[in-house]
Amino acid sequence: MKIAVINPNTTSSMTATIADAARRVANDTTTIEAITSSMGPVSIEGYYDEALALPGLLLEIARAERNGAVAAVIACFDDTGLDAARALADIPVLGICEAALSAASFIAQRITVVTTMERSRLPLEHLVHRYGMAGRVKVRAADIPVLSLDDPQSNARDRLRNEIATALREDKTEAIVLGCAGMADLTLDLRREFGVPVIDGVAAAVKQAESLVALGLSTAKRGAYAAPVHKPYIGALEAFAPATIGVA
Repeated sequence: MKIAVINPNTTSSMTATIADAARRVANDTTTIEAITSSMGPVSIEGYYDEALALPGLLLEIARAERNGAVAAVIACFDDTGLDAARALADIPVLGICEAALSAASFIAQRITVVTTMERSRLPLEHLVHRYGMAGRVKVRAADIPVLSLDDPQSNARDRLRNEIATALREDKTEAIVLGCAGMADLTLDLRREFGVPVIDGVAAAVKQAESLVALGLSTAKRGAYAAPVHKPYIGALEAFAPATIGVA
C-alpha cells in the first residue's frame, strides 16, 4: 500500500524528518510518499498560517489520491485542513494530533502534549476537547519556534526537554505527546531519557492508516464528509474547484 504523508508547510527539511519517522514504523509492504506542500507558509504557527496552508495541502491530497495513495496523513499537529481533506478525498485521511491522542488514550490516563509556541497551545486545547480528551490531557508550550527544531545552533531541544521534565513533575503525567511533527526524530531519545511513553503523531497516524486500509475502511461520504458540491471557483482559487483540483 502507498500512504501519502503530507507536510502542509513548505519546509522540505521538516518533510525529511517526517518521512524518516513514518518509514521507521511502516510495514515492509507499505510505501511512504513524503510530500512537501508547494505553496503556503514555511511553518504553521497560529490560525493565520493554518488558513493559508490549506490550498497547498488540499492540492497535494488530491494529487496523492490520483497517484494511487490508499491513505493520507496530514503531518501538522494542528490537524490542519483535516475536515476539508476528508470531504475532498475518498481515501482515509488522518491528522497526527487525533492519531497521537488516540494512541495515548490506550496506555495512559494523564497525558501532556508539549508543543512549540504559546500561540499554538489554545488551538490544541480546542482539539483536545473536540477529540473527547479534555479531562485527561494538558497542553504545554515550550516557547520554541517551529523552524528552530531544525537548527542545531538553537536551544530548542533543551527547552523541549525542560518542558517535559516540568510536565512530569507538575502534571504527574504518565505519557508525553510531542505536539509538532518537527519533533518526530526525538521520540526514541526522549523515551530513554525520561522513562515514560513518548508518542509521535506521525508514527501513530501511519500505523492507524495501515489498519484502516487493512480493515477496508474509509471516510463516510454522506453527511459531514460528503463530497464537495461541484461549482465554479473564481479568481486565484479557480484551480481549486472540486472538479479540477489536482488534475494538472
